[in-house]
Amino acid sequence: MNTQHPDTARPRLWTPSFCAVAAGNFLLFFSFYLLLPILPMYVGETFGADKSLTGMVLASYTIMALLVRPVSGYMVDTFPRKKLLLICYTIFMLFFCGYLLAGTLLLFTLIRATHGAAFGLVTVSNSTMAIDIMPAQRRGEGIGYYGVSNNLAMAFGPSISLYFYETLHAFTPIFMISVVTSFLGLCCVSTIKAPAKTIEQPSQAISLDRFILVKGLPEMLPVIFFSFAYGILSTYLAIYGRTEVGITDGTGLFFVIMACGLVMSRLRVGLMLNRGLVAQSIILGMAVILLGFGIFVIFRQPIGFYSAAFVLGFGFGTMCSALQAMFINLAPNNRRGTANSTYFTAWDLGIGLGVFIGGHIAELTSYANAFRTGLGVAMVGFLIFFFIIRHHFEANKLR
Repeated sequence: MNTQHPDTARPRLWTPSFCAVAAGNFLLFFSFYLLLPILPMYVGETFGADKSLTGMVLASYTIMALLVRPVSGYMVDTFPRKKLLLICYTIFMLFFCGYLLAGTLLLFTLIRATHGAAFGLVTVSNSTMAIDIMPAQRRGEGIGYYGVSNNLAMAFGPSISLYFYETLHAFTPIFMISVVTSFLGLCCVSTIKAPAKTIEQPSQAISLDRFILVKGLPEMLPVIFFSFAYGILSTYLAIYGRTEVGITDGTGLFFVIMACGLVMSRLRVGLMLNRGLVAQSIILGMAVILLGFGIFVIFRQPIGFYSAAFVLGFGFGTMCSALQAMFINLAPNNRRGTANSTYFTAWDLGIGLGVFIGGHIAELTSYANAFRTGLGVAMVGFLIFFFIIRHHFEANKLR
């Protein structure tokens, strides 16, 4: 009789290549999150832009990322993935240098928008590479742990950025750190040993299905609604804390607390996904996010501000891992790049709309109303998923 414990037969997840792709992802998002909380202040102080114009400038990054997502999925499924990843990562790194050269608002906007295109390419390339490296039996855990690298970047990036800004009252050191950390990330991903893979050249004419997972179009709706709320949260948090809550030097702590919730949720949701509880995980995450946003907009004191951080982190960590698994489960193995790009396309579209519309709402009324709008939009997304999308997913999933 075989008495071997079933866990001992599980394939290894934490290989050197998986560690390298996770470290590369952490450094990629660390350099990204370094700039995120200080850019609204940088655009306003350096170029004299008002709230509405600042929102438009910052939204250009996400809009360009959105436009290249479908193309990036096609490229990842068509060309050698490691070579493409190295090229995209290098371009992403070089654009950080451009911020130091932008002397006008127009030039800054052009650099910011083009950098968004590079971000769209490199994130799809890196996440698809990570899924290739994960053993299929542990993909739920792998997606969760891979997401932890994003969450740690979310914790340390804004915190360090705001610390340097509040201490030095200078933006240049923050841009320089982004250049260095993205270079280190490039060094990490260059060590990945990609699995042998034959890239299939499409024999049929180019169609929409080569660029976006048509089967997953309905699933994009709740992603857009929740990322709309996240776009407002991540972009205008520092200004909201300062103007609405009276927190002048502790916004970075919000991201640290939020990341604690994110990490805790990622470690738990991976096991749920391995058991096939994808839709249930999404519903749980969405419900927790709505609770967190409710605390955030109702209790406009420091205790409510920081309490909401953990709740929102736990909710987004649970939901996002499950949403990505949902798109992967809708696609055949040779369409992983397209599935990833479809998920990121929806996420970027929602964030772009959140940043743009949130900026206009804040300009016309207040940042508090912008966050209330985010809560309302997220509630609509929850209702759409609960009553419509989860049934569509269960009927069309491949695994």
